Amino acid sequence: MTPHMDALHYLPISEIATRLRSRELSSVELTRHMLERIDSLDGDLRAYATVTPELALAQAEAADSTVGSGPARGPLHGVPIAIKDLCATKGIPTMGGSGVFADNVPSIDATVVQRLRDAGAVLLGKLNLTEGAMGGYHPDLAYPENPWGAGRFPGASSSGSGTATAAGLAFATLGSDTGGSIRYPAAACGTVGLKPTWGRVSRHGVMDLAASLDHVGPLARTAEDAGTMLAAIAGHDPADPTSLRAPLPRFDDALSIEGMTLGFDARYASEDMPDDYAAAVRAQADLFDDLGATVVPVTMPTHLREYLTAWPVLCSAEAAAAHRSTYPARAKDYGPWFRGWLEMGAGHSAADYAAANELRLACNGEVAGTLEGVDALILPGAARTAHRVTPESMWGPIPDDRDSWHSRFTVPFDYNGYPTLSLPCGLDGKGLPYSVQLASHPLREATLVRLGRAFQAATSFHLATPPDWP
Repeated sequence: MTPHMDALHYLPISEIATRLRSRELSSVELTRHMLERIDSLDGDLRAYATVTPELALAQAEAADSTVGSGPARGPLHGVPIAIKDLCATKGIPTMGGSGVFADNVPSIDATVVQRLRDAGAVLLGKLNLTEGAMGGYHPDLAYPENPWGAGRFPGASSSGSGTATAAGLAFATLGSDTGGSIRYPAAACGTVGLKPTWGRVSRHGVMDLAASLDHVGPLARTAEDAGTMLAAIAGHDPADPTSLRAPLPRFDDALSIEGMTLGFDARYASEDMPDDYAAAVRAQADLFDDLGATVVPVTMPTHLREYLTAWPVLCSAEAAAAHRSTYPARAKDYGPWFRGWLEMGAGHSAADYAAANELRLACNGEVAGTLEGVDALILPGAARTAHRVTPESMWGPIPDDRDSWHSRFTVPFDYNGYPTLSLPCGLDGKGLPYSVQLASHPLREATLVRLGRAFQAATSFHLATPPDWP
């Protein structure tokens, strides 16, 4: 390894893009470095379900051949990234974390994959996830390690995406979020996670968990990089009739947040929270005030605990619908966690679903009221730092003490489809990441990225790297 390659894997995409354009660095050189790093570390971290070295090097060579001579494809041109193994990739296994789909090799690319190809990105491989993108892993498949601590929760569904981004095994990744699975891995692994507005990104070719709740979005090391990824994958797709026809988000370089108004519910951000985590989030609210925004008190829904009881009903029923071609016909091929989820979903009546949807709509109305008059909300990224897990707890069956209350900072924004941005904001006494989350109005991703850029320009939290993975 040449000296200039040291810690290259932790550089932001903006810097990598500059080096590639100037030919200071070639995409082939960069890709080989990342493949060597994956080969060296991923045996322990298990972020990848499939590594694609031949494809990656071929894409890197193609990227190098057009630098300075072909059409400019943008900042992702020649940059190695990775994708959650929920997104169809032509000729590459796409298992969705399930033994049921172990032999699934798609003949098409998901729209998000094709758009990343069109942007010139280099695909390092597919990333591990919970079975079906729900809460537990298939016992025959690997689950990722959290690079911040052995045996610590890696953040549920998009866990491979969080691990790969945090450990420098990809410059950015794609994840999906149905109840928090972009934001949980971002929080647990100390990365940035951007959940876009529902419909902002096509879900064509992406395996469903719950169609009315599913979002596809990026994890990255900086807010700017998350915006770069989103700009590449966003936009209407005729193959997905639920995708929005709104203009593509436009991200500027402005760092000033003067004149913005941010809402903060101190009770919501501290209730049933560890004192240190609540204090870390409160400190970031103060920082945004210091940076020129006006932080005002707001009130999140007071009946939130009741509203959250709707999510398991909605998600499990929609999951059962999504898997009706394989469940119950192949029930025994599913792992115990997800099999239990599908069984629960299949048992709900239409009346159960309708009642749950009424709670969802009530929550949406109250959150919309909370956002009136403010540009964004400040709230915790998670209810706790990465907790200890065991293989048995990860594989299932579904634990009896599973509580939707832990999802109070994420699920409301899956209910309403509003965009959110999670940012690392320090480490606890055990060296585990804290996370602060920003939520805004529909299609206001640019507002969130601007706030994130200003925050990261004033702090160094995003520069921290896991101590055991140099």
